[in-house]
Amino acid sequence: MTATAEPTDLHERLTALAERQIAAGEVLGVAAADPVNAPMIRHWTDALGDANPIYTDPEAAAAGVHGQIVAPPAMIQVWTMPGVNRDRKQAGTPVDAVLAMLDGNGYTGVVATNCEQTYHRYLRLGESPVPATRFTGLAGPKRTALGEGYFVTWNVTWYVAGEAVAEMLFRVLKFRPRERAKEPAGNGQAAGEGTPPARTDTLATGGNGSAARRDAPAADEDAPARAPYPLRPAVNADTAFFWEGAAEGELRIQKCADCGELRHPPGPVCPSCRSVARTYLTASGEGEVYSYVVHHNPPVPGLGTPFVVAVVELPEGVRIVGNVVDCVPARVGIGMPVRLTYRQMDDELILPMWVPREA
Repeated sequence: MTATAEPTDLHERLTALAERQIAAGEVLGVAAADPVNAPMIRHWTDALGDANPIYTDPEAAAAGVHGQIVAPPAMIQVWTMPGVNRDRKQAGTPVDAVLAMLDGNGYTGVVATNCEQTYHRYLRLGESPVPATRFTGLAGPKRTALGEGYFVTWNVTWYVAGEAVAEMLFRVLKFRPRERAKEPAGNGQAAGEGTPPARTDTLATGGNGSAARRDAPAADEDAPARAPYPLRPAVNADTAFFWEGAAEGELRIQKCADCGELRHPPGPVCPSCRSVARTYLTASGEGEVYSYVVHHNPPVPGLGTPFVVAVVELPEGVRIVGNVVDCVPARVGIGMPVRLTYRQMDDELILPMWVPREA
């Protein structure tokens, strides 16, 4: 028997692993921890605003084509999604080893690019779907705006008593966050000088005369370059003004240049008058927590857990999503007054966040 040398190049190793995982075929997972049930359907439809009575009203459902309550098809992933305790009754999938190898070699950034679901029939109360996963593709390395990365694709099929009830194609880009380029020497500075220094929290005045907290440069101009923050926002023609404002210590809210309506998140067309003419208003930098969630699991690159993500209602009449910082999660509550702060995440990115107003 002739031994085959183990490939040493990362791309070769990834390709070999991907081929093995594809050859493994469909790997059956663990059945849903709970059967399809009315309370979960009710909570889900309440959260999504889905008022279809066949999901929650026994009489309406009995008179419908199904003759009984059924679950919304889009809930399919809910029934088998891992909980906080991921070690309990969780089966490995052919995707895990590929993602682990990418993580271990610096491809720690992730963004979902495709999610295509196909529903074969509605699930009924009491049924317990079982997921089965097939690894189907690895493409790369590809150069993207986020950095060099690999596209990873897999399919999940859900079965009930051997019958396929739904399918999903899922694809992510696993990328290596790009490092900030160093300034070349020879222009009177050493390489790397001239990069924004570390920042500390100070008070700045917005463009409309309103006060808002922002991060201002600290005195140390020799601070080393920071590692790139892995969760970078998408900046395009509709959102560039917002991020330019963040860099200037302003919270800019898009405004229709014709009817004057404010809107957030930004978009190309006014939802009220359909005008494409737009400008912005600089917000006061104060608000109150409209709703929030404390995130414990899964881990998020660049952030320590637990952390708070809140929907903040502004006095200007719009709501905005952001982290609440400088406050233990137990102190955050609905109606809590907050004010704006800015945090320098790396040498290029500044993010608006929120702190208790009395802080």
